[in-house]
Amino acid sequence: MTKKILTETPSATTEPVDNNIINPGRRNFLTAGAAGIAAASALPTLGFSAEEKSQAATEDGVKMDPAIGGPFDSLRDYMNAIKDQGLVFHVKRLDQDNYEMTALMYKLIDEYGWYDAPAIMADEVKINGEWVKGPIISNQQGPWETEAIVYGVANTPGEPEVTYRRAIKYLEGKIENGNSPTIAPVTVSAKDSPCKEIVLTGDECDLTKYAFIQSNPADSRRYINTGSIYTTDPEMGMNFGTYRCELRGPRLLGVNPEPNQTGWKMLMAAKERGEKTAKISIALGQDPITWIVSSSRVVNRITNRGPIDEHATVGGLRGKALELVKSETNDIMVPANSEMIIEGEVSLTETLPEGPFGEMYGYLGLQKSENFFMTVTAITHRKNPWIINQFTGATRGYCTGATAALYNTTLKGLIPGLVELHSPIESTGLTFVRIKKTKPGEGKKAGERLAKIIPIFKVVVVVDEDVDVMNTGEVGLAIGSRLQAETAVSIFTGRGMPLDPSSIERGKSGKLVIDATRQWPEEGGPASYPSMNRTLLEEQAPQSFELVSEQYNKYIKPGRKWRGPKRRV
Repeated sequence: MTKKILTETPSATTEPVDNNIINPGRRNFLTAGAAGIAAASALPTLGFSAEEKSQAATEDGVKMDPAIGGPFDSLRDYMNAIKDQGLVFHVKRLDQDNYEMTALMYKLIDEYGWYDAPAIMADEVKINGEWVKGPIISNQQGPWETEAIVYGVANTPGEPEVTYRRAIKYLEGKIENGNSPTIAPVTVSAKDSPCKEIVLTGDECDLTKYAFIQSNPADSRRYINTGSIYTTDPEMGMNFGTYRCELRGPRLLGVNPEPNQTGWKMLMAAKERGEKTAKISIALGQDPITWIVSSSRVVNRITNRGPIDEHATVGGLRGKALELVKSETNDIMVPANSEMIIEGEVSLTETLPEGPFGEMYGYLGLQKSENFFMTVTAITHRKNPWIINQFTGATRGYCTGATAALYNTTLKGLIPGLVELHSPIESTGLTFVRIKKTKPGEGKKAGERLAKIIPIFKVVVVVDEDVDVMNTGEVGLAIGSRLQAETAVSIFTGRGMPLDPSSIERGKSGKLVIDATRQWPEEGGPASYPSMNRTLLEEQAPQSFELVSEQYNKYIKPGRKWRGPKRRV
């Protein structure tokens, strides 16, 4: 069968649930029924009533909103919350034999941008000619508002950048001495664990029956790419991280930690000890904060070199202990509220080829000649488990606020004058850094230090305090108007990401630092810079902005089909 990629409009199988789609607009991907209608009537406020706003509490000076309900114990609770906020595009069926879900995600990103595109939830998905029950979910932490919703922080209606910064401020308030807060996990019984509602062992296990999809036609197979893979080591302790897993058969699953990732180090250490297999567990459909800790850098590993209890980190960010339950065929403790747990044994004596797979940079990753694989020993899951697929390299995928808060607090002690960092997740490898410059050379030195410390920082642009690093237009203007390339650019080779498609030697990458701060005379810049036009307007005619604010609805009438430009990043 010839596989065709959807390029324009969704096919007849892309059926919105009830009245999900109202009319074109940023928040018109609404859930079915009364909740959707209510959200539609309150689009400008993202569904918050005046009463809900008035009930908002504060924590560490940051406005919270009890009506949101976060932090959440389960994926289902979280999905219901973002549905209520109009952030879910819910359809009945998507034909993945024709890559319909993939193309739909690209279409939504094209239309609304990485930070505004809604989550997708499909009740069924076609795989190998059969309709497989889900639901299958993607981009569940894509919209920028989810940065606040995850923690119960209040949204600022219509201003997602403000909301994002509020979430970061909330998280920064939790960090002490460069470390995230911790609350030790608690153990619950199997009967009290949703992930144990169905228990399958041995030949009863068949991963091919679930809604795991092949995301791209060039991928080698179907993949499980949103799991928390649990590994253990006598000295390094327990770790869970997110590594792609190639679905090779009913009980055969590839496991792909990259070299020098913690999971890889643990498996290699077991191999060096002469062990033949290593037991692991994989948690799927985790609560949203467990997913954040699993898929991003939240723990400070710059100063913490020993074993780290990441479950305790999850608890600290949640504000309450994470509930754990023992796996069926090993001693690994896993989140009890997960949708599914896959248990198995990784061979340390044999390998299999793996890939290719569409990776985080947006390019097809390399095929590996040798890769770890596991034999599945048990699958436990909730009834009708909810499956998450990440369209790697095409969607935001996970909330970045916790990582930004960690970098902002930890790196301030290493980088003089650091104000904040922003790494546009749709531009992997690119980072914008805002500093309060106090002396010549400080901008370039800051960029060089960051590029050496953080492997994924491949191109670092340093700007002055007056530039908004979340506005690519302002960053671009700073480069165009303040950069003198002869003296303010640095190029060198440093530690990079193994998945960088441009690297000749995996794990090493060329680094580019652009000092787009105002160059002082000692750096070859002018004796002084003129004031910016907008600054002069704000200072000398502030009433102009007040007048426009008062009259704005006369200029842009309610109901007018005006989208404006895509959201700035």
